[in-house]
Amino acid sequence: MKSPVVKRSIVIAGHKTSVSLEDAFWEALKEIAASRRLTLSDLVATIDSARTQGNLSSAIRLFVLDHYRGAAQNTPAVGSTERLGVTSPPVA
Repeated sequence: MKSPVVKRSIVIAGHKTSVSLEDAFWEALKEIAASRRLTLSDLVATIDSARTQGNLSSAIRLFVLDHYRGAAQNTPAVGSTERLGVTSPPVA
C-alpha cells in the first residue's frame, strides 16, 4: 500500500531540505505561494523562520490550515443569501 505522504526536496535559504507532505497540502502550499506572488522556496523559508517548535512538515500543515481557516471566516456560509447575491428586505 502506497503512503499518502510524499517526501519532497526544496531549497530554503540556499540549503536543500526535504519535507514529507500529503499531495493536498503540497498543492495548497503552491496555491498560497502563487496568490502571494512568492516562490515556493520563499514561502517555505518564511514558514520555517516563524516556527517555534516541531518539524517543518508540521509547520507547513499548520500554516496551510491557518490560511484556509482565515479565508473561511471571511466568507459567508454556503447557504447565505448574501453569497447568492440576494439581499433581505429591511426589518420593520
